[in-house]
Amino acid sequence: MSKPSTLGGACIIASVCVGAGMLGLPSAGAGAWTLWSVIAISFTMIMMTLSGWLLLEALKHYELKASFNTVAKDVLSKKVNFVNNLSLYFVGGILLYAYISSSGMIFSEILGMTRELASVLFVALCSAFVLHSTRAVDRISIVLILFMIISFVLGVSGLASNISVPTLFAQGEAESSYSAYALALLPVALTSFGYHHSVSTMRDYYQDEHRAKKAILGGTVIALTFYLGWVICIFGNLPRQDFGPVVTAGGGVDALMAALTTAIDSNSIKQALHIFSIAAIVSSFIGVGLGVFDYLADLFGFEDSKQGRLKTWGVTFLPPLVFSLVAPFGFVAAIGLAGAAATIWTCIIPATLAKTLRQRAPEQEGFVVPGGNATIYVVIAFGVLTAAFHLMAMAKLLPVFSG
Repeated sequence: MSKPSTLGGACIIASVCVGAGMLGLPSAGAGAWTLWSVIAISFTMIMMTLSGWLLLEALKHYELKASFNTVAKDVLSKKVNFVNNLSLYFVGGILLYAYISSSGMIFSEILGMTRELASVLFVALCSAFVLHSTRAVDRISIVLILFMIISFVLGVSGLASNISVPTLFAQGEAESSYSAYALALLPVALTSFGYHHSVSTMRDYYQDEHRAKKAILGGTVIALTFYLGWVICIFGNLPRQDFGPVVTAGGGVDALMAALTTAIDSNSIKQALHIFSIAAIVSSFIGVGLGVFDYLADLFGFEDSKQGRLKTWGVTFLPPLVFSLVAPFGFVAAIGLAGAAATIWTCIIPATLAKTLRQRAPEQEGFVVPGGNATIYVVIAFGVLTAAFHLMAMAKLLPVFSG
């Protein structure tokens, strides 16, 4: 069998990230607007890449089939490990829940059926790739990324040609200071790079930490490129004050597309953007599903057999499906809530694991993240502050944009 390509792994990482970012970042960044959104998203990408590498460094001390849970169980106390497991499953579950809810609304309109039936069909079809194998996810991720690139180029090129510089930089707005809004954007940006439950999958897939490192970096760079291009084009076409109804409606893709429709005259651009949004949801659902699937298989000790994989499929996809059928709510609200919990297992725990294992094995053989302990402390500080900013925003201690 030929060795898996770095591009395939990068596409899996990118597919895990891109759905959440594309659907959540424009609405979450409306307050910060262009300059501060670009700064916040880019800085978050750097921090999240480093934290993923720290987790990869921690994993090198264990067998290739070991997951995040295996390392945390060995290194952390039972209470801390329980919190880590709970936060990881909560974030993965709420992301799947958000994708199922959004896809149900989108496909119900396209197929002319109820939202509930559309959600069930979406889960049944898309989760089949995860149930089959990682290689199947690799293949479909490449196809979906290609669809996203083509539709992204077609849709965004039309938006780019119509960018208004005064609109892009909110010239003429009464409000002149947007930096404080960037703090509330960080939890959504963090969730948009939340691929960490797939790090152990990448290591096992490549059988090599250094190749997995390249795939992670490639995936986050692809995601960042999509995010910045998307946000700039959206903000250059849709005036800041017009985001009020989008934010009020929960910031979902349907509300964003409806707002863009009023700003775009070309039907081909509208169709390209709709195809792009659908591909983003599907790819992210499959990518996140794979990471949660592998994590829960290790957590519950399910075997890699047909019966074992069916059990893992059930605990991975059925709970978020049931919740999406019973109580769907705002997409950005779900992403922000996920971001607060995600700081635990995407920043704080990976850095803590790497630090502890460096102390156990001070010779630091094999893959080591550059920057020494300074990298570890910076990643932890970023996670703690991001969680604090989310709590402050919920308590109305930070400005929250409402149009």
